[in-house]
Amino acid sequence: MSFDITIYGKENNKMKKDILKILKSWMVKTGTFGSTKDILDWVHSLNKKTTVNIKQSCLQDNEYWYYDAEKGCIQNRGGDFFSIYGLRYSSKNEIIHEQPIIFQPEIGFLGIVCKEYDGIMYFLMQAKIEPGNINCVQISPTIQATKSNFLRAHGGKLPDYFDYFSNAKNYTIIFDQIQSEQGTRFYKKRNRNIMIRVDEEIEVLPNFKWMTLGQIKELMKVDNLVNMDTRTVLSCIPISTYMYTSEELCQIHNEIQDEEMFNSIFRTNIQDGIEDVYNCMNSKKMFLDIESQMIPLYQLKHWKTVKDGIFCDEQSNFNVKIYDIEISGREVRTWKQPLLCACGEGLFGLMVCRHDGICKFLVSVRQEVGAFDTVEIGPTVFRESVSREEDAVMSYFFKAMREKKGVIFDGYFSEEGGRFYHEQNRNVIIEVNYYDMQDLPDGYFWMSYSSLNCLVQINNCLNIQLRNLISILDL
Repeated sequence: MSFDITIYGKENNKMKKDILKILKSWMVKTGTFGSTKDILDWVHSLNKKTTVNIKQSCLQDNEYWYYDAEKGCIQNRGGDFFSIYGLRYSSKNEIIHEQPIIFQPEIGFLGIVCKEYDGIMYFLMQAKIEPGNINCVQISPTIQATKSNFLRAHGGKLPDYFDYFSNAKNYTIIFDQIQSEQGTRFYKKRNRNIMIRVDEEIEVLPNFKWMTLGQIKELMKVDNLVNMDTRTVLSCIPISTYMYTSEELCQIHNEIQDEEMFNSIFRTNIQDGIEDVYNCMNSKKMFLDIESQMIPLYQLKHWKTVKDGIFCDEQSNFNVKIYDIEISGREVRTWKQPLLCACGEGLFGLMVCRHDGICKFLVSVRQEVGAFDTVEIGPTVFRESVSREEDAVMSYFFKAMREKKGVIFDGYFSEEGGRFYHEQNRNVIIEVNYYDMQDLPDGYFWMSYSSLNCLVQINNCLNIQLRNLISILDL
């Protein structure tokens, strides 16, 4: 079988060879360095021998974290890491929404080192514990570090493998993007998502293992095991943005069982639909008469800041609580900090259809209060724990979910354990009939994998919830 090249990508033969090895890695579920079961056993053993004690506490005036009554925020005395302020969302001098929000005006590193073994790309992954993790140890990127971490604001050592990323220009950079975090929890927070390939031998430290992409995707099927930072980095791999020869496409095609998914990745024009999405996004940004403003916590009408946190007197998606934390094996073993605590579980959903021999994904253009550029592209369904918003698309999705029709994936993903306490959200992918969703409300668009893969190469375009769902897609 032969293929004509119908995508419009970039020519870089050296980089393309790395992507082809990553695609091979996607197919491999048992790696040279152990099976997926071996990885699960490793995580289980680490959980057994690691002490984690976390209990609710309160702020004391003489401690590192404190409430600054003058500024109206919770912060630390070093002025680093993050602070919690109030956020007001208003239109024409009318308040629409208020809430606490994390203010962390720095860009951190989320990075993965990869290396070829026997023609297959392996990823150096870390077993890491964050204080808010629901299950303690989670599979994390090679590096997961705030700017305060790698500037050693706490006086500790540099993060493991940091030099590879600070000297990334000396290696092959697979991609290097600035991506957003949760716009409902962070104020304009972004991280640098980066993947580099190295050729030299690397010392594998005790809490690290080489894994194939196929193994990581298998591990994602275990609730809350693969953390948010891994998911966002993997979603950025530029699979569709290179021009492949007919021979290369034939080789790839022989490995992929899902014909429509293959077509969605490799047999579509990556620019299809992008003009319409950008037109919608730009119109919203241009005509959205809403202003976001950081304000002191004491100005929030329905929120009270007390010694043990920040609490709402109405229904809210989260509260803020203060915790005493002890985790063995860390350079700083005990500390105190605030964590956001969700009031229930959210649900993020993605519809997929098979139309004209191509898998397409239903995405939505949406605004979030703390988003860096106000508007981003999100999944089909975006519902936090107390949200009751529903339109015809969402109603169709929820009905299919209740009836368990077309469900491809249904599992729980943890959110960032360094800022959120035991927060998990349900992520669901459902296959639907295209003709049932042909007449879409404003702001919804069917897009191929290749178009989404193109858009994720652009800073602050796809939101974290959509990137999470893209990361679980399989061949």
